[in-house]
Amino acid sequence: MGKTPETLRLEDAIWSATKNQGTFGCFEVTIGWFGKERVDYMTYNTKGEFRCYEIKVSVADFHSKAAITFVGDFNYYVLTRDLYEKVKDEIPKGIGVYIGGLCERRATRQPLKADRQVLFESMIRSLSREYQATRKSADRKYMERLCREAHNAERAAKMDRDRYMKLRNATYAVFGNEGAERIRRYYREKEAANE
Repeated sequence: MGKTPETLRLEDAIWSATKNQGTFGCFEVTIGWFGKERVDYMTYNTKGEFRCYEIKVSVADFHSKAAITFVGDFNYYVLTRDLYEKVKDEIPKGIGVYIGGLCERRATRQPLKADRQVLFESMIRSLSREYQATRKSADRKYMERLCREAHNAERAAKMDRDRYMKLRNATYAVFGNEGAERIRRYYREKEAANE
């Protein structure tokens, strides 16, 4: 599932806020080998501190059963202003908050919830994954193939839309407005029943 525009905006904001000299960051850091926990964004600095950031864009997202991976020395939520106002009383003491790229509430140092070496290795693996993705995107043939696939998908979608419009117009022509509306209601009811 793709990320929402709001999630991407918050990712850009926290990246910009933390890209200081001596601070190294990576998105989607999986903790441990074949780990089940994933930190939305993690930084490590030359002071030896790990900071973990959980990005949340809605109340449902904030309350989701997805694990909150606060394993760092300092841990933060990255929220929109609107969401922060709704959930601020639910945020535990010691957890910091960024509103976009601005620190609203500072985190306090916590004991690490994972071995420091495991966090190092997890971050290195995730940075390697990101580097490999970047290298692939620099591969001209690979990028050309992706562009061709995207173009073919767009063309297929346009053909499907054209076929749908022809079928819709033929339905109105054969059955008239009332008959076409009955058919459309029938299919909506079927779709609703299947959901």
